[in-house]
Amino acid sequence: MKTVMVVCGSGVATSTLVTAKIREFLTSQGISDQVKLLQGNIAEHLNDVAAYDAFVSTTVVPEELKDQVISGIPLLIGMAEEEVYQAILRKLALSE
Repeated sequence: MKTVMVVCGSGVATSTLVTAKIREFLTSQGISDQVKLLQGNIAEHLNDVAAYDAFVSTTVVPEELKDQVISGIPLLIGMAEEEVYQAILRKLALSE
């Protein structure tokens, strides 16, 4: 089972929206049963980025972690969503 952590500032608002969009995408790809979606706030999970197969954030992350974190902002604004989904698939090693 692969894990995706979705974080925002509070762990409630935007992470909930992004988690729902990712869940919908994974379901459309027929792989939702292979992925566990988790959500929380950035402060509690920032030190655990490497513990997850994919880490998606809707808030700013420290420069030294940017290459390990996928920005979830496109899923909020509705632009370049496919790029986010493909980045998640690459991290999960579930892409074709």
